[in-house]
Amino acid sequence: AFDRAAPVLEAMASKVWRLGDEPGVGSTVKMVNQLLAGVHIAVAAEAMALGIRAGADPRTLFDVIGSSAGNSWMWQDRMPHVLDGDDTPRSSVNIFVKDLGIVLDQARALTFPLPMASAAHQLFLAASAAGHGGRDDAFVIRVWESLAGIALPQRD
Repeated sequence: AFDRAAPVLEAMASKVWRLGDEPGVGSTVKMVNQLLAGVHIAVAAEAMALGIRAGADPRTLFDVIGSSAGNSWMWQDRMPHVLDGDDTPRSSVNIFVKDLGIVLDQARALTFPLPMASAAHQLFLAASAAGHGGRDDAFVIRVWESLAGIALPQRD
């Protein structure tokens, strides 16, 4: 079945991974990816908010971290949206409420603790509850805007 579907899969993706013959492995890999993505976005927002609160220029902070050990793909991909005040959703806060909820449900079924994912999930939930659920997922930073009393860049 995989071999027959390969041409279609290759047309849709830049890289196709064969994960074995057991059902569910692809879902597991997707779940782990979403755990990492959600935590990375949440901590990138937290870090940017801390830097702003401490007096760092947001664009300079972005550039320095982008050239340092704290850099991540999510930092590079999501923080420019924040710096530009662009909350156009590419993926939304509510997507990560859902996805991290799935991750936590699966971990609970496996009796596997996920403290970082739990904290990130709560941050996304707080952003959604505050009315930011449909915004770009990077705008989870709005939680920090109100909690820390910081001013985020606004779209021109």
